[in-house]
Formats: sequence, C-alpha cells, structure tokens
Amino acid sequence: MEYQEAKEKFISTWGSLGSLWGINKAMAQIQALLFISTKPLSMEDIMEDLKISRGNTSMNLRQLMDWGIVTKVLITGERKEFFTTEKDVQELARIVAKERSRREIKPVIKVLDDVSSIKDDGTEKTKELIKQTKALKGITHDLDTLMNKLVNQKQNWLTKSVFKLMK
Repeated sequence: MEYQEAKEKFISTWGSLGSLWGINKAMAQIQALLFISTKPLSMEDIMEDLKISRGNTSMNLRQLMDWGIVTKVLITGERKEFFTTEKDVQELARIVAKERSRREIKPVIKVLDDVSSIKDDGTEKTKELIKQTKALKGITHDLDTLMNKLVNQKQNWLTKSVFKLMK
C-alpha cells in the first residue's frame, strides 16, 4: 500500500470511529488528518485534503477546539490560521474521556439523582423506581470516578497496566 492510499484509509477509518468517542465523521476526519500531519495545517489545507466545505471545516475545527483536542498555531509571517492536534495517543484518550464524562456521564448522573430523589408515596412501583435509579446512579458514578482516576494518571504503573490489558 502506498502512502496516499494508507493515509486515506486511516482518515476514513478514524472518521467512522468518531461516533465511538462522541463526535461526527467530519470532526474525526479533521482530527485524523491533523494527527498524521508533520506540520500545522490551514483551514484551506484541510478543506482541500478532505474535500469538505469551508463552513463544515470551520464548524468542526471550532468544536474540536472546544473539546481541547485541536489548537490554533501562530506561524510568523502567515496571515492564515493554522491548526494542530494532540499527538500523544494516551493524552488524547485522557482528553476525550474527560470531555465525554463532562458532556454525557455527569448529566446522566444528575438526571438519575433527580429521579431517585422523588417523593416516596409508599407504593411498590415508586419504591422500585427509587431503588433501581439509585443503584444505576451509584454504578454510573463509580465507573465515572474510576475512569477519571485512570485518565488523570500520567503514565504510572496502573495506567500502563490498564493500557497493556486493553491491547
């Protein structure tokens, strides 16, 4: 396989996997392109390489910056904006995990907390609802705490061991 074919295959595959970490295909493809790039890219570079519109590129770059995955880079003498992404895979995983927790898991825990604290009217169905939502909230909170502890570790023995188990 030649470079261009491998590059396109990587970007396409990464784009398809984007939904697994909570982003759309174009966002994932932009991040993938920046991830394998040897230098920061301009919006025009990204648009040309991925064959996507300026609006789509701009919107997705902004969202990737909101996630903390992509940053703007100033290049002396250039008027264009350039972009780069986190290159360390484990740091990227930490950023994504933290952001998913903030955007998805914490709101679910809040809803489960609200639902499980309804007034107990003494009926069996109300007691069951409270019991099950408290149990679900507990396990969700515990898993979120565990995930946060793992992603906040900087290459210690525990993180290395978990990543080795996942290979």
